[in-house]
Amino acid sequence: MKASFGPTVIAGLGGAALAAWAGSNDWVKVTAPGPMPADLNDSPGTTGLALVALAAWGVVLVTRGLVRRLVAALAGLAGIGVIVTFFGHAGTDALGRAVESEVVWGETQRATTPWPYLALLGAVVTIAAAVAGVRLAPRWPEMGRKYDAPAAAEPAAKPLEEQSTLDVWKSLDEGRDPTTGDQ
Repeated sequence: MKASFGPTVIAGLGGAALAAWAGSNDWVKVTAPGPMPADLNDSPGTTGLALVALAAWGVVLVTRGLVRRLVAALAGLAGIGVIVTFFGHAGTDALGRAVESEVVWGETQRATTPWPYLALLGAVVTIAAAVAGVRLAPRWPEMGRKYDAPAAAEPAAKPLEEQSTLDVWKSLDEGRDPTTGDQ
């Protein structure tokens, strides 16, 4: 199951990145002869949730155990949020009515772009990767414990004047400089 680690994380990162990119583009193109209301075409909620999922996949790389599973689940929840914003925003009829009520005269035309559907695709890929991550994380490789913070700090080195000749030679054998006082 170690072979599933790379493809799962790449799929999660790719899906979240696609959703973030799609959320920052125009979802609906509206043309009208009159004045247009501002900021009706983007979906900042989608972008924000997709960035949360993207960050969560970055954290999955450096964690282990239960924390890794919880962060993968967070990525899946963010993907579900993207789907909710898709269906909340996919009511382009509601968007079109809002635009038409703002336009004083003339015909309005609206067309849905491919971006909301790409955001939906990215969210589905992110959720699928998150489900796989939660399920398979216990069998994935982990970073070595040598990167963890030390459990107990070693005693500080004595100043050079207080060290015996034997202490100086031991510190040199261990690769430490006895004149700095550092471990």
